[in-house]
Amino acid sequence: MRNPTATKLLFEMSCAGRGTQVFPESDVPEVSGLAAIGAEFLATEPLPLPEIAEPDVVRHFVNLSTLNMSVDSHFYPLGSCTMKYNPKRHERWARLPQAAGSHPYQSEAQIQGLLSVLYELQGMLAEIAGLPGVSLHPAAGAQGEFTALLTAAAYFRDRGEQRTRVLFPASAHGTNPASAALAGFECVQLAGGRDGFVDLDELRAQLDERTAVFMVTNPNTLGLFERDIRQVSELLHSVGGLVYIDGANMNAILGRTRPGDFGGDMMHYNVHKTFTGPHGAGGPGAGPIAVRDFLAPYLPAPVVTWDAARNWYSLSVPEKSIGKVRTFFGNVGILLRGYFYIRTLGGRGLREASENAVLNANYLLSQVKDFLDVPHGDRCMHEFVASARRQKEQTGVTTMDIAKRLLDYGFHAPTVYFPLVVEEALMMEPTETESLQTLNAFAAALRAICSEPADLVRGAPHTTAVCRPDEVNAARKPVLCWSAPEC
Repeated sequence: MRNPTATKLLFEMSCAGRGTQVFPESDVPEVSGLAAIGAEFLATEPLPLPEIAEPDVVRHFVNLSTLNMSVDSHFYPLGSCTMKYNPKRHERWARLPQAAGSHPYQSEAQIQGLLSVLYELQGMLAEIAGLPGVSLHPAAGAQGEFTALLTAAAYFRDRGEQRTRVLFPASAHGTNPASAALAGFECVQLAGGRDGFVDLDELRAQLDERTAVFMVTNPNTLGLFERDIRQVSELLHSVGGLVYIDGANMNAILGRTRPGDFGGDMMHYNVHKTFTGPHGAGGPGAGPIAVRDFLAPYLPAPVVTWDAARNWYSLSVPEKSIGKVRTFFGNVGILLRGYFYIRTLGGRGLREASENAVLNANYLLSQVKDFLDVPHGDRCMHEFVASARRQKEQTGVTTMDIAKRLLDYGFHAPTVYFPLVVEEALMMEPTETESLQTLNAFAAALRAICSEPADLVRGAPHTTAVCRPDEVNAARKPVLCWSAPEC
């Protein structure tokens, strides 16, 4: 039976006088600066914090943790979001005092070791992308997109070109148009071909001297490698535009091909997707970008440079830098996790990781395609998009119903209702870190759900602490207050 206090607030568990620690009166003289703050800014009464014994506090948070699903507790096949295992030794290394204890205001002389690691990471990311200019600055993939578009805007402005339009396919991640709009560009969405690929004729019709950038994910969000990507790049370059590769799906092509080799001019990495940085909870994140050499002078500052004559690493400002897009020099804690992952696997290991990610996705596709529609083929890259359209038409069971029912089987749902070009979409990405046994169990759960009584599935989940909250109202009208109960 679930602990009845597991979902109570700390304030609801509070009882007067039940503290975890009693501190003695301070015997340290009052600091004059504190007194100078002014009495009106100092608390006259103790803060109304809950009074709870230590065992109850510990149990409260442990019980709360069991209500959540995470990649450490459940299979988490989020298509396009890549929830893969975070190696624990990388977590330990990133917490070493030499790294976690460093401070951004330390002098270069005091952080030469850390700067050498970041410089090496820049080089590795450049090699993987096939693009020589790298900035570790952006705080997340979306900010990487935004930063790269600012870099492109500075490049065109420097050339005296008035390029105002950014193009992207209908299946693009929502951050693509958002980043373009935030960077001041006009957003132009292509409908896309019926086969899931970029429609070259439609692209040609939209290209002109106003075109700044075409943003494309490759492999795309349907789990397909854009077969005409080189021709797409040539079309953009023929009108003086740039190709931006959304690096969200790099997990499929590490060591197999490089964005710079098939025509990309800019890209971002999602460290959490490709290099096992922790994912979720709104951050912290890291979204390094890689660009062609002629764009490197416009990258945000600082970048790490090396003076071979002095054997010295420095934080430098590129010649025509767009400035800072965040504080200091990036989210080092997440960047270090990516560095350790790359160094652990090496070039061959990274390639094998992608090969296994593609293998796992294709195996899972083969196990579900007889009872779930897969509109875009029998083969995929690291992810694929299935559809519950047939189930909805025949029984009224929707994709959301299936997603909720999976919780009862101990699985987090795949990404649902994205991309929008697939009706009743279930977007699945098993990643390279899952076993054959896990994939078989997940496929068996989906198969069982699709044969269960419709009423049972539509009422799911049945085993969780919360069943079906009103998610729209919870987002639009959150209740953020509480009433203190009497003991």
